[in-house]
Amino acid sequence: MSPLCVLKMIDKEQILELANERIADHDPTLFIVDLQINKDSLILVELDKMGGSVSIQDCIAVSRNIEHNLDREEEDFSLEVTSAGLDKPLRVLKQFEKNIGRNVQVFLKEHGKSIEGELKDFSEEGITVETQEKVRLEGKKKKVLEIKQLELKFEDIKETKLIISF
Repeated sequence: MSPLCVLKMIDKEQILELANERIADHDPTLFIVDLQINKDSLILVELDKMGGSVSIQDCIAVSRNIEHNLDREEEDFSLEVTSAGLDKPLRVLKQFEKNIGRNVQVFLKEHGKSIEGELKDFSEEGITVETQEKVRLEGKKKKVLEIKQLELKFEDIKETKLIISF
């Protein structure tokens, strides 16, 4: 009878612990945006960084700590550690904190409506966006700039993306 090779399931908590361990040693301004493990044992880790952007060295450091602490004899896996990317929506509160003062486009769940403006504040419940629009006031010839502070709840937001301008 041949022995059966039984591979262990990869533990998401263990991966999270290994990534955070390296982040604490390497650069505490890094943070995890997303961690997924699919059914084919592909581990995907997305990182972001307060006050800057994620470097290749940041990704390598986190990747090596995960890879060197998992036993390929017990756990067959593929590993990708990447930066969250400017084209992806903001997903965790630290990303909202990092991007205060930047222009965002907020897509609402209601009828595909979107709002553009400056991200002013955030909380556990939602965000505040300052919008500017030129409007014509009754009895005036020239349009005036109208500034509004919109408080948007996360439950009403489909996604929030940075507006990239060069």
